[in-house]
Amino acid sequence: MPGTSFSYDFSSKVYTGKTSFKTGVFINNEFRDGSEGTTIDIMNPVTGGVLTQISEGTAQDVDTAVQAAKAALATTWGLKCPGAKRSLLMNKLANLMEEHHDELSALEAVDVGKTFNWAKNADVAAAIATIRYYAGWADKILGQVIETTEAKLAYTRHEPIGVVGQILPWNFPLLIMCWKLGPALATGNTAVIKPAEVAPLSCIRMCELIVEAGFPAGVVNMVTGYGHTVGTAITAHNGIEMVSFTGSTFTGGKVMENAANSNIKDVTLELGGKGPCIVLEDADIDKAANWAAFGVFWSQGQVCCAGSRIFVQESIYEKFIARFTQVVRSIKAGDPFGESIWHGPQASQQHFDRIMGYIQSGKDEGATVAVGGNRIGTEGYFIEPTVFTDVNPNMRVVKEEIFGPVAVVLKFKDQADAIRQGNDTEYGLSAAIFSENITKAIETAHQMQAGMTFINCNVSPECQVPFGGIKKSGIGRELGEYALRSYYTVKAVHVNLGLEMNIG
Repeated sequence: MPGTSFSYDFSSKVYTGKTSFKTGVFINNEFRDGSEGTTIDIMNPVTGGVLTQISEGTAQDVDTAVQAAKAALATTWGLKCPGAKRSLLMNKLANLMEEHHDELSALEAVDVGKTFNWAKNADVAAAIATIRYYAGWADKILGQVIETTEAKLAYTRHEPIGVVGQILPWNFPLLIMCWKLGPALATGNTAVIKPAEVAPLSCIRMCELIVEAGFPAGVVNMVTGYGHTVGTAITAHNGIEMVSFTGSTFTGGKVMENAANSNIKDVTLELGGKGPCIVLEDADIDKAANWAAFGVFWSQGQVCCAGSRIFVQESIYEKFIARFTQVVRSIKAGDPFGESIWHGPQASQQHFDRIMGYIQSGKDEGATVAVGGNRIGTEGYFIEPTVFTDVNPNMRVVKEEIFGPVAVVLKFKDQADAIRQGNDTEYGLSAAIFSENITKAIETAHQMQAGMTFINCNVSPECQVPFGGIKKSGIGRELGEYALRSYYTVKAVHVNLGLEMNIG
Protein backbone atom coordinates (compact mmCIF):
# COMPACT_ATOMS: atom_id res chain seq x y z
CA MET A 1 0.00 0.00 0.00
CA PRO A 2 2.27 2.85 -1.20
CA GLY A 3 2.11 6.02 0.82
CA THR A 4 -0.61 4.81 3.18
CA SER A 5 1.07 4.28 6.53
CA PHE A 6 2.34 6.46 9.35
CA SER A 7 5.14 5.67 11.78
CA TYR A 8 6.57 8.15 14.26
CA ASP A 9 8.79 8.09 17.34
CA PHE A 10 7.84 10.76 19.84
CA SER A 11 10.69 11.73 22.14
CA SER A 12 10.38 14.70 24.45
CA LYS A 13 10.19 15.57 28.12
CA VAL A 14 6.40 15.43 28.08
CA TYR A 15 5.84 12.32 25.95
CA THR A 16 7.94 9.48 24.61
CA GLY A 17 6.38 6.74 22.53
CA LYS A 18 5.99 5.22 19.09
CA THR A 19 2.94 4.99 16.87
CA SER A 20 2.44 3.16 13.60
CA PHE A 21 -0.78 2.63 11.65
CA LYS A 22 -2.27 2.48 8.17
CA THR A 23 -3.59 5.69 6.62
CA GLY A 24 -5.82 4.41 3.83
CA VAL A 25 -9.53 4.98 3.50
CA PHE A 26 -11.41 2.94 6.10
CA ILE A 27 -14.43 1.01 4.81
CA ASN A 28 -16.11 -2.07 6.29
CA ASN A 29 -13.50 -2.24 9.08
CA GLU A 30 -10.65 -2.43 6.55
CA PHE A 31 -8.03 0.03 5.33
CA ARG A 32 -7.47 0.31 1.58
CA ASP A 33 -6.03 2.68 -0.97
CA GLY A 34 -8.37 5.22 -2.51
CA SER A 35 -9.95 4.13 -5.77
CA GLU A 36 -7.42 6.10 -7.82
CA GLY A 37 -4.37 5.17 -5.73
CA THR A 38 -3.35 8.79 -5.12
CA THR A 39 -2.14 10.35 -1.87
CA ILE A 40 -2.19 13.65 0.03
CA ASP A 41 0.83 15.09 1.83
CA ILE A 42 0.35 15.83 5.52
CA MET A 43 2.57 18.67 6.68
CA ASN A 44 4.30 19.20 10.01
CA PRO A 45 3.24 22.67 11.24
CA VAL A 46 6.37 23.00 13.39
CA THR A 47 8.80 22.64 10.48
CA GLY A 48 6.69 23.11 7.36
CA GLY A 49 8.01 19.78 6.04
CA VAL A 50 6.09 16.68 4.97
CA LEU A 51 5.09 14.54 7.94
CA THR A 52 3.48 11.63 6.09
CA GLN A 53 0.94 10.80 3.38
CA ILE A 54 -2.66 9.62 3.47
CA SER A 55 -4.82 8.03 0.79
CA GLU A 56 -6.84 10.43 -1.32
CA GLY A 57 -10.41 9.20 -1.35
CA THR A 58 -12.87 9.83 -4.18
CA ALA A 59 -16.60 9.97 -4.82
CA GLN A 60 -16.38 6.29 -5.72
CA ASP A 61 -14.93 5.54 -2.28
CA VAL A 62 -17.77 7.49 -0.68
CA ASP A 63 -20.28 5.36 -2.56
CA THR A 64 -18.54 2.17 -1.46
CA ALA A 65 -18.60 3.41 2.13
CA VAL A 66 -22.29 4.26 1.91
CA GLN A 67 -23.10 0.76 0.67
CA ALA A 68 -21.14 -0.74 3.59
CA ALA A 69 -22.95 1.54 6.03
CA LYS A 70 -26.36 0.61 4.59
CA ALA A 71 -25.57 -3.09 4.85
CA ALA A 72 -24.53 -2.73 8.50
CA LEU A 73 -27.67 -0.77 9.26
CA ALA A 74 -29.82 -3.56 7.85
CA THR A 75 -28.00 -6.47 9.51
CA THR A 76 -25.91 -5.70 12.59
CA TRP A 77 -26.68 -2.16 13.77
CA GLY A 78 -29.60 0.25 14.00
CA LEU A 79 -32.81 -1.52 15.00
CA LYS A 80 -30.96 -4.86 14.85
CA CYS A 81 -28.66 -3.90 17.72
CA PRO A 82 -30.18 -3.19 21.17
CA GLY A 83 -29.21 0.06 22.82
CA ALA A 84 -27.56 -1.80 25.69
CA LYS A 85 -25.16 -3.48 23.26
CA ARG A 86 -24.39 -0.18 21.53
CA SER A 87 -23.66 1.29 24.95
CA LEU A 88 -21.30 -1.58 25.79
CA LEU A 89 -19.32 -1.13 22.56
CA MET A 90 -19.11 2.63 23.03
CA ASN A 91 -17.77 2.20 26.55
CA LYS A 92 -15.20 -0.28 25.25
CA LEU A 93 -14.13 2.35 22.73
CA ALA A 94 -13.81 4.96 25.47
CA ASN A 95 -11.68 2.54 27.49
CA LEU A 96 -9.36 2.00 24.52
CA MET A 97 -9.09 5.75 24.00
CA GLU A 98 -8.11 6.04 27.65
CA GLU A 99 -5.43 3.38 27.17
CA HIS A 100 -4.07 5.30 24.18
CA HIS A 101 -4.61 8.74 25.70
CA ASP A 102 -1.00 9.90 25.34
CA GLU A 103 -0.66 8.55 21.81
CA LEU A 104 -3.82 10.29 20.61
CA SER A 105 -2.68 13.51 22.30
CA ALA A 106 0.71 13.30 20.61
CA LEU A 107 -0.95 12.82 17.24
CA GLU A 108 -3.03 15.96 17.79
CA ALA A 109 0.09 17.88 18.74
CA VAL A 110 2.24 16.79 15.81
CA ASP A 111 -0.57 17.03 13.25
CA VAL A 112 -2.46 20.18 14.30
CA GLY A 113 0.30 22.05 16.15
CA LYS A 114 -1.51 22.41 19.48
CA THR A 115 0.51 21.71 22.59
CA PHE A 116 0.68 18.15 23.88
CA ASN A 117 -0.47 19.20 27.33
CA TRP A 118 -3.55 20.98 26.03
CA ALA A 119 -4.33 18.12 23.65
CA LYS A 120 -4.08 15.64 26.50
CA ASN A 121 -5.89 17.54 29.23
CA ALA A 122 -8.54 19.22 27.07
CA ASP A 123 -9.11 17.74 23.61
CA VAL A 124 -8.57 14.02 24.18
CA ALA A 125 -9.93 14.03 27.72
CA ALA A 126 -13.12 15.70 26.47
CA ALA A 127 -13.33 13.30 23.52
CA ILE A 128 -13.26 10.32 25.87
CA ALA A 129 -15.84 11.93 28.15
CA THR A 130 -18.12 12.56 25.17
CA ILE A 131 -18.09 8.92 24.05
CA ARG A 132 -18.82 7.81 27.62
CA TYR A 133 -21.62 10.35 27.94
CA TYR A 134 -23.40 9.14 24.80
CA ALA A 135 -22.80 5.51 25.73
CA GLY A 136 -25.04 6.28 28.69
CA TRP A 137 -27.77 7.50 26.35
CA ALA A 138 -27.75 4.51 23.98
CA ASP A 139 -30.41 2.50 25.87
CA LYS A 140 -32.49 5.57 26.77
CA ILE A 141 -33.66 6.73 23.33
CA LEU A 142 -37.31 6.52 24.28
CA GLY A 143 -40.60 7.34 22.58
CA GLN A 144 -43.83 7.86 24.47
CA VAL A 145 -47.40 6.65 24.70
CA ILE A 146 -49.84 9.43 23.82
CA GLU A 147 -53.38 9.44 25.15
CA THR A 148 -56.10 9.83 22.54
CA THR A 149 -59.16 7.64 23.25
CA GLU A 150 -59.76 4.23 24.82
CA ALA A 151 -60.36 2.90 21.31
CA LYS A 152 -56.81 3.58 20.18
CA LEU A 153 -53.28 3.02 21.36
CA ALA A 154 -50.93 5.71 20.01
CA TYR A 155 -47.22 5.80 20.63
CA THR A 156 -43.99 7.10 19.13
CA ARG A 157 -40.71 5.42 18.31
CA HIS A 158 -37.37 7.20 18.02
CA GLU A 159 -35.63 5.46 15.13
CA PRO A 160 -32.20 6.03 13.59
CA ILE A 161 -32.16 8.26 10.52
CA GLY A 162 -29.94 5.80 8.64
CA VAL A 163 -26.57 6.50 7.09
CA VAL A 164 -25.22 9.85 8.26
CA GLY A 165 -22.36 11.86 6.77
CA GLN A 166 -20.04 13.68 9.15
CA ILE A 167 -17.53 16.26 7.91
CA LEU A 168 -14.90 17.27 10.44
CA PRO A 169 -12.78 20.42 10.86
CA TRP A 170 -9.00 20.52 11.25
CA ASN A 171 -8.80 22.49 14.50
CA PHE A 172 -10.18 19.82 16.90
CA PRO A 173 -10.12 16.65 14.78
CA LEU A 174 -10.60 13.92 17.38
CA LEU A 175 -12.84 15.94 19.68
CA ILE A 176 -15.30 16.95 16.96
CA MET A 177 -15.28 13.41 15.59
CA CYS A 178 -16.50 12.25 19.00
CA TRP A 179 -18.99 15.11 19.27
CA LYS A 180 -20.59 13.83 16.08
CA LEU A 181 -20.02 10.10 16.32
CA GLY A 182 -21.24 9.81 19.92
CA PRO A 183 -24.89 10.78 19.35
CA ALA A 184 -24.95 9.09 15.93
CA LEU A 185 -23.94 5.71 17.36
CA ALA A 186 -26.07 6.06 20.48
CA THR A 187 -29.18 6.48 18.34
CA GLY A 188 -28.28 3.57 16.06
CA ASN A 189 -27.05 5.26 12.90
CA THR A 190 -24.12 4.21 10.74
CA ALA A 191 -21.62 6.81 9.59
CA VAL A 192 -19.44 7.90 6.69
CA ILE A 193 -16.87 10.35 8.05
CA LYS A 194 -14.58 12.77 6.25
CA PRO A 195 -11.73 14.13 8.39
CA ALA A 196 -10.02 17.34 7.34
CA GLU A 197 -7.20 16.66 4.89
CA VAL A 198 -5.02 19.09 6.87
CA ALA A 199 -5.09 17.10 10.13
CA PRO A 200 -6.59 13.59 9.86
CA LEU A 201 -4.14 11.39 11.79
CA SER A 202 -5.86 11.05 15.18
CA CYS A 203 -9.18 10.30 13.44
CA ILE A 204 -7.58 7.61 11.30
CA ARG A 205 -5.97 6.04 14.38
CA MET A 206 -9.39 6.10 16.02
CA CYS A 207 -10.67 3.74 13.30
CA GLU A 208 -8.29 1.02 14.51
CA LEU A 209 -9.65 1.44 18.03
CA ILE A 210 -13.20 1.14 16.68
CA VAL A 211 -12.30 -2.25 15.19
CA GLU A 212 -10.56 -3.31 18.39
CA ALA A 213 -13.62 -2.35 20.43
CA GLY A 214 -15.69 -4.81 18.40
CA PHE A 215 -17.95 -2.58 16.30
CA PRO A 216 -19.45 -4.51 13.39
CA ALA A 217 -18.01 -3.87 9.93
CA GLY A 218 -19.61 -0.93 8.14
CA VAL A 219 -20.91 0.88 11.22
CA VAL A 220 -18.16 3.50 11.02
CA ASN A 221 -16.43 4.32 7.74
CA MET A 222 -13.90 7.04 7.00
CA VAL A 223 -12.98 8.45 3.60
CA THR A 224 -9.99 10.76 3.65
CA GLY A 225 -9.75 13.36 0.91
CA TYR A 226 -10.47 16.89 -0.19
CA GLY A 227 -13.63 18.85 0.49
CA HIS A 228 -14.42 19.53 -3.17
CA THR A 229 -14.41 15.78 -3.93
CA VAL A 230 -15.12 13.66 -0.86
CA GLY A 231 -17.01 16.38 1.03
CA THR A 232 -19.17 17.18 -1.97
CA ALA A 233 -19.84 13.50 -2.60
CA ILE A 234 -21.05 13.02 0.99
CA THR A 235 -23.35 16.04 0.93
CA ALA A 236 -24.83 15.07 -2.45
CA HIS A 237 -25.15 11.29 -2.02
CA ASN A 238 -28.74 10.06 -2.09
CA GLY A 239 -27.90 7.18 0.23
CA ILE A 240 -26.92 9.54 3.04
CA GLU A 241 -29.94 10.79 4.96
CA MET A 242 -28.30 13.43 7.16
CA VAL A 243 -25.09 15.49 7.13
CA SER A 244 -23.38 17.11 10.09
CA PHE A 245 -20.75 19.67 9.09
CA THR A 246 -18.33 21.77 11.12
CA GLY A 247 -16.35 24.40 9.25
CA SER A 248 -16.61 27.76 7.56
CA THR A 249 -19.87 29.62 6.99
CA PHE A 250 -19.20 29.76 3.25
CA THR A 251 -18.76 25.99 2.99
CA GLY A 252 -21.78 25.46 5.22
CA GLY A 253 -23.89 27.21 2.59
CA LYS A 254 -22.56 24.79 -0.04
CA VAL A 255 -23.43 21.86 2.20
CA MET A 256 -27.02 23.08 2.50
CA GLU A 257 -27.23 23.59 -1.25
CA ASN A 258 -26.00 20.07 -2.03
CA ALA A 259 -28.28 18.56 0.61
CA ALA A 260 -31.30 20.33 -0.87
CA ASN A 261 -30.43 19.41 -4.43
CA SER A 262 -29.99 15.71 -3.66
CA ASN A 263 -32.51 13.96 -1.41
CA ILE A 264 -33.32 16.96 0.84
CA LYS A 265 -31.29 15.42 3.64
CA ASP A 266 -31.27 16.77 7.16
CA VAL A 267 -28.38 19.12 7.95
CA THR A 268 -26.69 20.38 11.09
CA LEU A 269 -24.08 23.10 10.72
CA GLU A 270 -21.56 24.39 13.26
CA LEU A 271 -19.96 27.35 11.52
CA GLY A 272 -18.01 30.54 12.18
CA GLY A 273 -18.01 33.03 15.00
CA LYS A 274 -16.75 36.43 16.06
CA GLY A 275 -17.62 36.25 19.72
CA PRO A 276 -17.85 39.33 21.96
CA CYS A 277 -16.12 39.28 25.34
CA ILE A 278 -17.68 42.02 27.49
CA VAL A 279 -15.83 43.31 30.55
CA LEU A 280 -18.08 45.46 32.75
CA GLU A 281 -16.60 48.03 35.12
CA ASP A 282 -17.32 45.92 38.20
CA ALA A 283 -15.43 42.90 36.82
CA ASP A 284 -12.48 41.29 38.58
CA ILE A 285 -9.72 42.66 36.31
CA ASP A 286 -7.26 39.82 36.84
CA LYS A 287 -9.91 37.17 36.26
CA ALA A 288 -11.27 38.93 33.19
CA ALA A 289 -7.82 39.47 31.66
CA ASN A 290 -6.80 35.84 32.06
CA TRP A 291 -10.07 34.43 30.76
CA ALA A 292 -10.15 36.92 27.88
CA ALA A 293 -6.64 35.84 26.87
CA PHE A 294 -7.63 32.20 27.12
CA GLY A 295 -10.79 32.85 25.11
CA VAL A 296 -8.94 34.22 22.10
CA PHE A 297 -5.45 32.63 22.22
CA TRP A 298 -6.20 29.05 23.31
CA SER A 299 -5.33 26.57 20.58
CA GLN A 300 -3.59 29.37 18.65
CA GLY A 301 -6.93 31.16 18.24
CA GLN A 302 -8.20 28.42 15.96
CA VAL A 303 -11.49 28.15 17.84
CA CYS A 304 -14.91 28.94 16.39
CA CYS A 305 -16.24 30.29 19.70
CA ALA A 306 -13.17 32.41 20.42
CA GLY A 307 -13.96 35.71 22.15
CA SER A 308 -11.88 37.71 19.68
CA ARG A 309 -13.78 41.03 20.08
CA ILE A 310 -13.07 42.29 23.59
CA PHE A 311 -15.30 45.15 24.78
CA VAL A 312 -14.18 46.99 27.91
CA GLN A 313 -16.12 49.67 29.81
CA GLU A 314 -14.48 53.08 29.47
CA SER A 315 -13.92 53.57 33.19
CA ILE A 316 -11.61 50.53 33.46
CA TYR A 317 -10.21 50.43 29.92
CA GLU A 318 -6.64 51.56 30.69
CA LYS A 319 -6.38 49.31 33.74
CA PHE A 320 -7.67 46.32 31.78
CA ILE A 321 -5.36 46.94 28.81
CA ALA A 322 -2.34 47.09 31.09
CA ARG A 323 -3.18 43.75 32.73
CA PHE A 324 -4.40 42.06 29.54
CA THR A 325 -1.30 42.91 27.52
CA GLN A 326 0.85 41.73 30.42
CA VAL A 327 -0.91 38.37 30.36
CA VAL A 328 -0.59 38.06 26.57
CA ARG A 329 3.13 38.85 26.65
CA SER A 330 3.63 36.05 29.17
CA ILE A 331 2.32 33.39 26.76
CA LYS A 332 5.16 31.04 25.86
CA ALA A 333 5.30 29.96 22.22
CA GLY A 334 7.32 27.14 20.71
CA ASP A 335 7.48 23.40 19.99
CA PRO A 336 4.15 21.83 21.07
CA PHE A 337 6.09 19.18 23.00
CA GLY A 338 7.95 21.78 25.04
CA GLU A 339 7.37 21.37 28.76
CA SER A 340 6.01 24.86 29.52
CA ILE A 341 4.81 25.83 26.03
CA TRP A 342 1.28 27.26 25.81
CA HIS A 343 1.20 28.44 22.17
CA GLY A 344 2.13 26.31 19.17
CA PRO A 345 2.08 26.91 15.42
CA GLN A 346 -0.95 27.42 13.21
CA ALA A 347 -2.16 24.26 11.50
CA SER A 348 -1.14 24.94 7.89
CA GLN A 349 0.76 27.27 5.57
CA GLN A 350 -2.49 28.37 3.96
CA HIS A 351 -3.99 29.35 7.30
CA PHE A 352 -0.76 31.01 8.44
CA ASP A 353 -0.83 33.19 5.31
CA ARG A 354 -4.49 34.05 5.88
CA ILE A 355 -3.90 35.21 9.46
CA MET A 356 -0.82 37.24 8.53
CA GLY A 357 -2.92 38.89 5.83
CA TYR A 358 -5.47 39.96 8.46
CA ILE A 359 -2.72 41.30 10.73
CA GLN A 360 -1.35 43.34 7.85
CA SER A 361 -4.83 44.67 7.06
CA GLY A 362 -5.19 45.83 10.68
CA LYS A 363 -1.91 47.70 10.44
CA ASP A 364 -2.83 49.19 7.06
CA GLU A 365 -6.22 50.40 8.33
CA GLY A 366 -4.63 52.28 11.21
CA ALA A 367 -5.11 49.99 14.21
CA THR A 368 -2.44 50.02 16.91
CA VAL A 369 -0.51 46.81 17.56
CA ALA A 370 -0.38 46.67 21.35
CA VAL A 371 1.22 43.21 21.43
CA GLY A 372 2.68 40.92 18.78
CA GLY A 373 1.84 41.28 15.13
CA ASN A 374 4.73 39.28 13.71
CA ARG A 375 5.83 35.84 12.65
CA ILE A 376 7.85 33.85 15.18
CA GLY A 377 11.09 32.54 13.71
CA THR A 378 11.63 31.46 10.12
CA GLU A 379 10.48 27.83 10.23
CA GLY A 380 6.98 26.46 10.63
CA TYR A 381 3.72 28.36 11.02
CA PHE A 382 4.25 30.31 14.27
CA ILE A 383 2.52 33.68 14.83
CA GLU A 384 2.85 35.92 17.88
CA PRO A 385 -0.28 36.36 20.00
CA THR A 386 -1.49 39.73 18.70
CA VAL A 387 -3.63 42.47 20.26
CA PHE A 388 -5.02 45.44 18.30
CA THR A 389 -6.28 48.60 19.99
CA ASP A 390 -7.57 51.86 18.47
CA VAL A 391 -9.85 49.95 16.15
CA ASN A 392 -13.24 50.87 14.70
CA PRO A 393 -16.20 48.65 13.78
CA ASN A 394 -15.55 48.90 10.03
CA MET A 395 -12.08 47.34 10.12
CA ARG A 396 -11.73 43.83 8.74
CA VAL A 397 -10.03 42.65 11.94
CA VAL A 398 -13.17 43.67 13.84
CA LYS A 399 -15.82 42.44 11.40
CA GLU A 400 -14.42 39.20 9.97
CA GLU A 401 -13.55 35.89 11.58
CA ILE A 402 -9.76 35.59 11.61
CA PHE A 403 -9.58 32.18 13.29
CA GLY A 404 -6.15 32.90 14.66
CA PRO A 405 -4.32 34.48 17.63
CA VAL A 406 -5.61 38.00 17.03
CA ALA A 407 -7.71 40.03 19.48
CA VAL A 408 -9.24 43.48 19.06
CA VAL A 409 -10.09 45.62 22.10
CA LEU A 410 -12.84 48.26 21.98
CA LYS A 411 -14.47 50.61 24.51
CA PHE A 412 -18.12 50.89 25.50
CA LYS A 413 -20.02 53.42 27.61
CA ASP A 414 -22.62 51.43 29.47
CA GLN A 415 -24.37 48.05 29.57
CA ALA A 416 -26.75 48.94 26.71
CA ASP A 417 -23.85 50.09 24.53
CA ALA A 418 -21.97 46.84 25.23
CA ILE A 419 -24.95 44.76 24.18
CA ARG A 420 -25.46 46.83 21.03
CA GLN A 421 -21.83 46.58 19.95
CA GLY A 422 -21.54 42.92 20.94
CA ASN A 423 -24.55 41.98 18.83
CA ASP A 424 -23.33 43.98 15.83
CA THR A 425 -22.12 40.95 13.88
CA GLU A 426 -23.47 38.47 11.36
CA TYR A 427 -22.39 35.65 13.66
CA GLY A 428 -24.09 34.37 16.81
CA LEU A 429 -22.13 31.50 18.28
CA SER A 430 -20.91 32.61 21.70
CA ALA A 431 -20.43 35.53 24.06
CA ALA A 432 -18.66 36.05 27.38
CA ILE A 433 -19.62 38.46 30.17
CA PHE A 434 -17.42 39.53 33.09
CA SER A 435 -19.01 41.18 36.12
CA GLU A 436 -19.03 40.64 39.86
CA ASN A 437 -22.71 41.66 39.85
CA ILE A 438 -24.32 38.35 38.90
CA THR A 439 -27.71 39.94 38.24
CA LYS A 440 -26.20 42.39 35.76
CA ALA A 441 -24.14 39.60 34.18
CA ILE A 442 -27.18 37.39 33.65
CA GLU A 443 -29.22 40.33 32.30
CA THR A 444 -26.48 40.99 29.76
CA ALA A 445 -26.09 37.33 28.86
CA HIS A 446 -29.80 37.00 28.16
CA GLN A 447 -29.69 39.91 25.71
CA MET A 448 -26.76 38.60 23.68
CA GLN A 449 -27.64 37.18 20.27
CA ALA A 450 -25.68 33.98 20.68
CA GLY A 451 -26.29 30.28 21.11
CA MET A 452 -24.00 30.19 24.15
CA THR A 453 -23.00 32.73 26.78
CA PHE A 454 -20.25 32.30 29.37
CA ILE A 455 -20.31 34.32 32.59
CA ASN A 456 -16.97 34.99 34.32
CA CYS A 457 -15.34 32.32 32.18
CA ASN A 458 -14.79 31.78 28.47
CA VAL A 459 -14.74 28.98 25.86
CA SER A 460 -15.42 26.18 28.35
CA PRO A 461 -17.98 23.81 26.80
CA GLU A 462 -19.14 20.62 28.53
CA CYS A 463 -20.30 17.44 26.78
CA GLN A 464 -23.61 17.52 28.70
CA VAL A 465 -24.48 21.06 27.56
CA PRO A 466 -25.63 21.97 24.02
CA PHE A 467 -23.12 23.73 21.76
CA GLY A 468 -24.10 25.76 18.71
CA GLY A 469 -25.12 29.13 17.38
CA ILE A 470 -27.64 31.30 15.58
CA LYS A 471 -27.49 33.59 12.55
CA LYS A 472 -24.52 32.67 10.32
CA SER A 473 -22.99 30.55 13.04
CA GLY A 474 -25.07 27.52 12.20
CA ILE A 475 -28.11 25.28 12.51
CA GLY A 476 -28.75 22.67 15.20
CA ARG A 477 -26.78 21.72 18.27
CA GLU A 478 -23.87 19.49 19.16
CA LEU A 479 -23.54 17.91 22.62
CA GLY A 480 -25.99 17.19 25.38
CA GLU A 481 -29.38 15.57 24.96
CA TYR A 482 -30.16 18.19 22.32
CA ALA A 483 -27.68 16.65 19.86
CA LEU A 484 -29.57 13.35 19.91
CA ARG A 485 -32.56 15.05 18.25
CA SER A 486 -30.55 15.49 15.05
CA TYR A 487 -29.91 11.76 14.76
CA TYR A 488 -33.31 10.14 15.11
CA THR A 489 -36.67 10.30 13.39
CA VAL A 490 -39.98 10.18 15.23
CA LYS A 491 -42.44 7.57 14.02
CA ALA A 492 -46.03 7.73 15.24
CA VAL A 493 -47.86 4.40 15.52
CA HIS A 494 -51.69 4.22 15.70
CA VAL A 495 -53.17 0.91 16.95
CA ASN A 496 -56.93 0.37 16.60
CA LEU A 497 -58.35 -1.10 19.80
CA GLY A 498 -62.02 -0.62 18.99
CA LEU A 499 -62.59 2.06 16.38
CA GLU A 500 -65.40 1.23 13.94
CA MET A 501 -65.57 2.31 10.32
CA ASN A 502 -68.64 1.63 8.19
CA ILE A 503 -68.78 2.88 4.62
CA GLY A 504 -71.95 2.78 2.59
